[in-house]
Amino acid sequence: MARPDKAAAVAELTEQFRNSNAAVLTEYRGLTVAQLKTLRRSLGENAQYAVVKNTLTKIAANEAGITTLDDLFNGPTAVAFVTGDPVESAKGLRDFAKDNPNLVIKGGVLEGKALSADEIKKLADLESREVLLSKLAGAFKGKQSQAASVFQALPSKLVRTVDALRAKQAEQGGAE
Repeated sequence: MARPDKAAAVAELTEQFRNSNAAVLTEYRGLTVAQLKTLRRSLGENAQYAVVKNTLTKIAANEAGITTLDDLFNGPTAVAFVTGDPVESAKGLRDFAKDNPNLVIKGGVLEGKALSADEIKKLADLESREVLLSKLAGAFKGKQSQAASVFQALPSKLVRTVDALRAKQAEQGGAE
């Protein structure tokens, strides 16, 4: 790897692996340039899809500390480097692969953890980060409303109890 152009390519790929929170390896054999362009658009703004050389990419992944992908670098390979929401990109890949069976998801890595092709498909089935956060916020709001009701019920119950005691004392005091 003495050639400067190869060294630069490895350095660029290493940087992409380090800056990405996810990377998905695919086989693109049989896809046209137009289909690849459509695929790039379907991945969203926070993902970059690049056709790569296996040997150089394997070296770059190892330099970035990712050794779990070594077995996947065979055949024509392209990598989707995801810097944003990995669910959005996984959905884009899954949906594109449904319409274009020539795209084969080999596997990937998410925040340092290796993912199989099936795990990437499961990731695609998740709801987006925004939806999950809004559901979490709704759950918190519901719990706060329940807590407020409980806290409001305590003083009113105390007042009713005190009133009942006064009424009972008044009855007992008037009967004597």
